[in-house]
Amino acid sequence: MSKATSHSQSEHTAAEIEHERLVSLVNSMVDGVIAVDSQVKVVLYNGAALNILDSNTPLQNIRLSTACNLVDQNNQPVDVIELVKETKTATINRDLLLQYKDGSSINLYLSIAPVHMGYGSTDQHGYVILMRDISREKSLEEERDEFISVVSHELRTPIAITEGNIGNAEYILNKGGSTEEIRAALKQAHEQTLFLASMINDLSTLSRAERGTLEVTIEPINVHDLVMSLAHNYRPDAEKKGLRLQTHISPHLELLQSTSLYVREILQNFVTNAVKYTENGHVTIGVRPADKGVYIWVEDTGIGISTSDVERIYDKFFRSEDYRTRQNNGTGLGLYVTMKLARLIHADIETHSRINKGSRFTIYFPNLQ
Repeated sequence: MSKATSHSQSEHTAAEIEHERLVSLVNSMVDGVIAVDSQVKVVLYNGAALNILDSNTPLQNIRLSTACNLVDQNNQPVDVIELVKETKTATINRDLLLQYKDGSSINLYLSIAPVHMGYGSTDQHGYVILMRDISREKSLEEERDEFISVVSHELRTPIAITEGNIGNAEYILNKGGSTEEIRAALKQAHEQTLFLASMINDLSTLSRAERGTLEVTIEPINVHDLVMSLAHNYRPDAEKKGLRLQTHISPHLELLQSTSLYVREILQNFVTNAVKYTENGHVTIGVRPADKGVYIWVEDTGIGISTSDVERIYDKFFRSEDYRTRQNNGTGLGLYVTMKLARLIHADIETHSRINKGSRFTIYFPNLQ
């Protein structure tokens, strides 16, 4: 064997080893990787790319447009061949969607980088494309933006009302107005301040719940005493509206092993809403033993909730379009936080309601170990 032949074989073997290393590296990447030639035909790809494209068909030597159907935010088709060929420097796009054959789609992170083969020669070139499903990231971004928008709006209204009423009180005082007018203005300002405090408390609890920093401290809870305490605290508010606040407590209760703070907060949210949205009749807090826990329910004869709204009342910032609901201040966070806390202590909530008939919320609190 000649030295030239031996040298050629050695170079060939080295090239094969280098290619295998490259393929191994690409396949180890979590992101989808596709290398295409100057005609945007696939020359190399990894398994992650197949997963993202939802394809079981080999991509080798096919044009990328065959496997990759892109649309923009307005659902208008995007020519991936043109998109790639127009790329002169490495670019990143997070605003496109990858559409599948069944009509579903995902938000796509797309990085396109032109590459030259042969150490800078211009006659051979291609592109390396990275793909990643960022649907969850996009969803969180949209949720964050909506959260900021809604909170800003919700905070602006009570702050404006408070500022206006305090300004009115000051103006009336300077003009020698009546004490009753000043008292009325300050009362409205105080009510809005309490509403702001409630919202801040909800936001604080929500933040800790979503960060997973809420602690579950298990302790024995006397459910009888808890229900009686709630009834005692809310009875004055109910009586101001001419409502009866009553209790139905089973005599066969045992101590509940759970987190007292969260159990009380869950029940307080339901009782608060029951009193707020009931104009005639009664509000009932009941409790009975259950297998490995207790059932506690809050029932009212209030305005009720429509079937479509029942499915959404635990959504963040949801408030019914019913004008009777809109007459009362609310952050749209109370029941969302309630559900977060319920899941934290493994409680189950059943909701039954009829328009103009009232609502009943039944919560199963299990004993925690």
